[in-house]
Amino acid sequence: MKKIYTFLFFLLAIPMTLMAGDGWPKNYSGVMLQGFYWDSYDHTSWTQLTSKASDLRGYIDLVWIPQSAKAVGSPSMGYDPLYWFSHYNSSFGTEAELRTLISTFKTAGIGTIADVVINHRGNVSNWVDFPSETYKGATYQLLSTDICADDDNGATKAWADANGYTLSNNKDTGEGWSGMRDLDHNSSNVQAYVKAYLDMLLNDFGYAGFRYDMTKGYSGSFTGLYNNYANPTYSVGEYWDGNVTTVENWLNATKVNGVIQSAAFDFPFRYTVRNAINGTSDGTVGSSDWTQLASTSLAVTTAYQQYAVTFVENHDTEYRSSTSPQDPIRKDTLAANAFLLAMPGTPCIFYKHWAAYEQELKSMIDARKIAGITNQSSFTNMRSNKKYYANKVNGTKADLIVLVGDDVNSYTPSSSTYTQILAGYHYKYFLSNSAETAWTDKASGSYTGSSLSIKLTAVSQTTGAQLVYTTDGSTPTASSKTITSGNSITLPVGTTTLTVGLLVNGAVSGIISRTYTVTEPVAFTPYTITVCVNGDAVGWTNSINFWSWGGDNSHAPKNSSWPGDKVTTTKTVNGKTWFYQTYTINNADDYVSFVFSTASGSPQTVDVTKIKTDKYLEISTEQSDTKYKVTDVTPTTGIHAITKEGPEYTHVYSIDGRLIRRNVKTANALNGLPKGIYIVNQKKVVVR
Repeated sequence: MKKIYTFLFFLLAIPMTLMAGDGWPKNYSGVMLQGFYWDSYDHTSWTQLTSKASDLRGYIDLVWIPQSAKAVGSPSMGYDPLYWFSHYNSSFGTEAELRTLISTFKTAGIGTIADVVINHRGNVSNWVDFPSETYKGATYQLLSTDICADDDNGATKAWADANGYTLSNNKDTGEGWSGMRDLDHNSSNVQAYVKAYLDMLLNDFGYAGFRYDMTKGYSGSFTGLYNNYANPTYSVGEYWDGNVTTVENWLNATKVNGVIQSAAFDFPFRYTVRNAINGTSDGTVGSSDWTQLASTSLAVTTAYQQYAVTFVENHDTEYRSSTSPQDPIRKDTLAANAFLLAMPGTPCIFYKHWAAYEQELKSMIDARKIAGITNQSSFTNMRSNKKYYANKVNGTKADLIVLVGDDVNSYTPSSSTYTQILAGYHYKYFLSNSAETAWTDKASGSYTGSSLSIKLTAVSQTTGAQLVYTTDGSTPTASSKTITSGNSITLPVGTTTLTVGLLVNGAVSGIISRTYTVTEPVAFTPYTITVCVNGDAVGWTNSINFWSWGGDNSHAPKNSSWPGDKVTTTKTVNGKTWFYQTYTINNADDYVSFVFSTASGSPQTVDVTKIKTDKYLEISTEQSDTKYKVTDVTPTTGIHAITKEGPEYTHVYSIDGRLIRRNVKTANALNGLPKGIYIVNQKKVVVR
């Protein structure tokens, strides 16, 4: 028999963790990535993120992803949660895809951080009814008495009184939010539910830790309570406040037995960088004032550095649209990240910044790791004026000077002590010569061109130190090829593992290794696809609405209001009538996503995403949360073996339109791929 746990005795049924951690590691040298942005359902789906594991490996140590269970909205970013234990087919992908993402990241040495939204909860059909969920034989059910007494400024209580329900006797322990029901974390039932949920995330799904959403909504003591039970290695709370003392107070509120149980996002750091770059404190743009980087934050406060997760942009501050501008940094994004990645605290890079500047950010991370900078590193200010700002950060292996500003050429540290290793728009990095290391001006990764020039630099206290290198992945010796510091080598198209070391007094030291994949640019020829839909099974025989989006954002329906384009054009194939519409794929990364519907938009189908080839789609009678599923019945006739036809270089796509390989020789396009069907030169090919 299933049991419904709604009372205090359930707490006793769950074994408590014997020892609690600090909520974030001491002297941590890792870098975090926010693996999404607002409405990034396609670009940061579970499958898309999984495909980037090899690019992230060695640079990103933690990736924070959205709340991953089904939410009230559709699509949804997950901040309107409905389920906690079940229904893990979210707007970002299926449960199977999520589990593959987490395990793939783990294999690559990357931890996945779960977005934990427990301040509030969605309801099924009225103000107070929560879904019942069963997990490992136990049934979990939040009740109306688990809702704060003053929820929604009293509106929930008024409704409950009028409809025969009772709320908790306890008021909210934090700020209220009228969007959903605020949970009473003093409730033993809520506590039992949350603890079991966190245990599932860590020990079933395999998440590495938690990002707690909206922690201003409930007392920090509950974050301490939950982490003391779950004992995550990584926990960071979103306590959205620019006042460093206020954020410190929240950290102290999480203490259990005198130990802080969670890190916090360093909003004071973020606002410090924004104000310095924008030149104002109200988000508008003026002349930059780089002296404002001296403002206080968690990261520069010795007692709290360990718990500072620093960032310069996130999904709530980014620019979204002209009608939703938010509060972004409006210029000098690279300089902002250069400062972020050189300073103490655990830096969290925003996904849009990573997508735009991956190689530059990787080089900054290389510098951070070579210097040995951690979340508890110390630093000294070297220069501070409105035009530029410089800090010397003391790593465990060397010192790194980060210089940012409009006039970075006005300050150069002594060449006998420091070597410049990076320079870009409004930023420079100087590494202390005590590092005794080789350096390359480009990070590992993929580059486009007919060749790639790599500048090699010796960072050494020995004047005139030479460099030795190999291009086959072997360890360089004193007899390997030599090059003078500051000179460049050229790598050909293909994949090369470059290994470089210092040659001082006949001995090789300070060896670094980088792997580069160089592909020649390929001119893309736009092509047209036809998407055909049959609705016979559900009786959609007069017309079908096509709502389209995605890719390069040129695929919105001609009718911009829901439900989009009413398609009446048909053709008959194999005795069936298909409603169809054509679309142009404009570049290698382009695609089109759809929702199909009838009448005025209801009923509708599930999302059909990332279409980039001709498709025949049948609407099924099978449903997922009241939405009809769609079956791909695209004919497979005409599939052929790959030939040398088409351009010399091409892209390879999976049958569902995912980019598998970019700019590879057509003749070798499928070498090493597992058995299956792929798209090459706009044709289906088979690997047997």
